[in-house]
Amino acid sequence: MATAEAPTFADNIKTLGESIVQLTVLEAKALGDYLEVVHGIKPAAAAVAAAPAAAAAPAEAAAPKTEFDVSLEAIGANKINVIKVVRAATALGLKEAKDLVEAAPKDIKTGLSKEDAEKLKKELEEAGATVKLK
Repeated sequence: MATAEAPTFADNIKTLGESIVQLTVLEAKALGDYLEVVHGIKPAAAAVAAAPAAAAAPAEAAAPKTEFDVSLEAIGANKINVIKVVRAATALGLKEAKDLVEAAPKDIKTGLSKEDAEKLKKELEEAGATVKLK
């Protein structure tokens, strides 16, 4: 099995590389500032390394919510009407839907689109239930 030979580097490159590796964070920042101000060279390696980490956090935080959960908070006065809506939305049997409604607060459906979640919330509220979207 042949092994790949390590590339050889000139002594001045090795010395420079070792010096850079031993820099503290403040010294590396100062070196980057020096290269940019005096020589017009922007420290792309540092910017590229920091940019994905910095860009990823806000992107995750700012990502719009695409899946919603419809949670039944309280049954209200018309328990039978609420059970009917839950049965229609979940395809559960009568007993299962009744048990689900009586276990409030409880998630009715999860992972819905915003439109579907709003529609189910409206139907449940019209039946007399108190509903929350999560």
